[in-house]
Amino acid sequence: MERVEKSVEVECPVSTAYNQWTQFEEFPKFMDGVREVRQLDDTHLHWSAEVWGKDEEWDAEITEQVPDRRISWRSTSGATNAGTVRFDSLAPDRTRVHLLMAFQPQGAVEKAGEMIGAMNSQIERSLESFKSFVEQSDARTPRGAVA
Repeated sequence: MERVEKSVEVECPVSTAYNQWTQFEEFPKFMDGVREVRQLDDTHLHWSAEVWGKDEEWDAEITEQVPDRRISWRSTSGATNAGTVRFDSLAPDRTRVHLLMAFQPQGAVEKAGEMIGAMNSQIERSLESFKSFVEQSDARTPRGAVA
């Protein structure tokens, strides 16, 4: 398994960052390559994305969810991946979003050494896009919305 770890600081309370992140169906608005995320129930998601120029679909299970602190997942079908997103309050209106993701490269293209660098860049762009998205006041999901 390969690992990627990235963080971004966002100008909003920890509860706002967490609530917005757990609106999984909004991921295509800020996450590179993600076409659709459907929340099947409280702990299961179906993903559709373009990965290295190929259409991919997989299912994932939320394995741990601690409101305003962290959320962890693992794939249950498709490409093997797992991860955790941590939310650390730095100040009343400042939060660090820390993503740790592990994945199993598949196929010759994905196994190439530069793939890790590309994945690092993609995750960094997605976190920066999340920062822009969550800092827009009209994009914030109100507390108490279904996650």
